Amino acid sequence: MIDVNHRHYALPKQPTVVVCIDGCEPEYIAQAVAHGRMPWLARVLAEGTALIADCVIPSFTNPNNLSIVTGAPPSVHGICGNYLFDVATGTEVMMNDPKWLRAPTILATLADAGSTLAIVTAKDKLRKLLGHKMSGICFSAEKADEATMAENGIDDVLRRVGMSLPSVYSAELSEFVFAAGVALMRSACRPDVMYLSTTDYVQHKHAPGTLGADAFYSMMDNYLGQLDAMGCVIALTADHGMNAKTRMDGQPEVIYLQDLLDGWLGAAHARVILPITDPYVVHHGALGSFATVYLPREVDQAAVVKRLASQRGIEAVLTRAEATERLELPADRIGDIVVLSERSSVIGTAAARHDLTALDAPLRSHGGLSEQRVPLILNRRIEGLDTQRRWRNFDAFDLALNHAQ
Repeated sequence: MIDVNHRHYALPKQPTVVVCIDGCEPEYIAQAVAHGRMPWLARVLAEGTALIADCVIPSFTNPNNLSIVTGAPPSVHGICGNYLFDVATGTEVMMNDPKWLRAPTILATLADAGSTLAIVTAKDKLRKLLGHKMSGICFSAEKADEATMAENGIDDVLRRVGMSLPSVYSAELSEFVFAAGVALMRSACRPDVMYLSTTDYVQHKHAPGTLGADAFYSMMDNYLGQLDAMGCVIALTADHGMNAKTRMDGQPEVIYLQDLLDGWLGAAHARVILPITDPYVVHHGALGSFATVYLPREVDQAAVVKRLASQRGIEAVLTRAEATERLELPADRIGDIVVLSERSSVIGTAAARHDLTALDAPLRSHGGLSEQRVPLILNRRIEGLDTQRRWRNFDAFDLALNHAQ
């Protein structure tokens, strides 16, 4: 038994795989199952454990992956976005450095307790955070060709997996994650616990039930079935859902918050931060449904909150104190105001800063409360669970290790 962030976890008795399916709106699974594209998961839904859970807000990749592997919300682990304003230096920075992490991970603690661990993530931006202080295998599909024993605990990954290096903007990037997981589980270095994390490239481009989405989930179903056949306990969840963010004419429905505030307060009075920002903006244009705002002291914060809340497309405007309590966010990393847009709209900074010419499909994105519902599925039936309680995606390791073994 180990203790991590005030939660207890049993050591694995069977090989255990926790999978974070990036951008997995539950409807993707529902449609793929209904269309006969996920026969393995259809059986699991009938015979295993199927729950709907809430992810953490902001419903972005980094905060949720770190919540899953720490079993705790951002108020504990500190990762509240892909990107933040560092007030200490006055600069806007990526949060992919482990220095921003404030809590130990379940993965590192399991490794310290003697379990063998493996992490495979699609994009390299998550690798160092997920593998922080963990002894074991940890590499990304994006840079699988660069993996070394010294840095990643494994080498010659492309040969081991049997795939060429995929493009970061492709469905194959996620397929590589699953193929690598199956290859590792079949190998001599078979891990006791494995964490697989995909990318949402497909979900940003394809709505649930479309040919592109169903093909992706069919691929995933095949690999998961192989892991199941090897005796693995499998827990599936997601970092966030995904929704169309468009007007009726198919064009992006964007609230340019920096332009709005500059018009009200004058230039340079407010700083808008979009925590969705990362190096991979082609598929979403750095547009999501969550933003933080830093205001100078002389500005009437209450008046700004009231005025923003009245804007079309805005779902909620919270002060720092309100966001800390309601959304379980670290108070020192979220600005003075948190703004969330409605299901069909996103938030930008200034129109001039967003290049949307690379979008080759109607905008689909995430970040708000409307993308909070995610699947939480295990390939083992767990009796006696309270299905009415609020389940979280970061309960995945608790269910997999403490209840499904």
